[in-house]
Amino acid sequence: MKNFALIGAAGYVAPRHMKAIKDTGNKLVAVLDKNDSIGIIDSYFPQADFFTEFERFDRHIDLLKRKGTKIDYVSIASPNYLHDSHIRFALRNNAHAICEKPLVLNPHNVEALKIVQEETGCKVFNILQLRHHPALIQFREKILKELTDNNSKNYEVDLTYITSRGNWYLNSWKGNESKSGGIATNIGIHFFDMLGWIFGEVKKNVVHLKTQDTNAGYIEFSNARVRWFLSINSDNLPENVKATGQRTFRSLTVDNEEIEFSTGFTDLHTASYQSIIDGNGFGLDDAKQSIEIASQIRNLEIANKGSSKHSYLRDIKT
Repeated sequence: MKNFALIGAAGYVAPRHMKAIKDTGNKLVAVLDKNDSIGIIDSYFPQADFFTEFERFDRHIDLLKRKGTKIDYVSIASPNYLHDSHIRFALRNNAHAICEKPLVLNPHNVEALKIVQEETGCKVFNILQLRHHPALIQFREKILKELTDNNSKNYEVDLTYITSRGNWYLNSWKGNESKSGGIATNIGIHFFDMLGWIFGEVKKNVVHLKTQDTNAGYIEFSNARVRWFLSINSDNLPENVKATGQRTFRSLTVDNEEIEFSTGFTDLHTASYQSIIDGNGFGLDDAKQSIEIASQIRNLEIANKGSSKHSYLRDIKT
């Protein structure tokens, strides 16, 4: 049985980490979050020690270590801009780090973490759960087989992800680009990782639309040309989706064929944890390309400024 600490427990994704720790037969011994509305922890590890101040959490981890209770892993589900610091905390306490996406906000942070990883001998793992999705694994195998037969093939891909958020979103840390990385990082990075995992290296990255609530653009991978659209604005939902009362729309088409992966998400964090504990998992190099893509989008000038959101939405709405 491995001992875990968790940094960031009050957010949307934290219960998935708690469940994964429990489902893999391990123990959560210490939790840190500045918010104390985390009754969900009672469903998993009610005996875990809880702290709202980093300094007291830090002291507690040190005391545990001195008493012979080793923290094997620190799971990190804190706001994006704090991931780098919290990963370093884990490594310097001789624990492996398991971090939510995005691992960090900038590619140079990845290179700096490699140095700390080498100094401490502990590893950094990123939760890239779409790589564990059965439908996407099967689809990737199909693509790789086709590319073996024709390695010059280029796929035409359209990705649309609209996940409606209320007014709170832009007034939280998620609406602050310096803290979240913006829309492309906060809600898009797992899709960018999945596309690179399937279609190879990035050759070209162009941004056509960039507002607080909507980003869109074009990425050329080694074996695919991808047009992508990401939004948290419910006005952008297709009319037929609005009519059903749904607030999320996800579509991935490859050569005009819809790739269905809307189900099967329930236990992907558990699968990720099991892979890490078994000595596998996805590390710094695996995470780097999607971080580069999102960072470029954040810093690129908008191309074709005459392009409008409505031109991107035309195919989505019909």
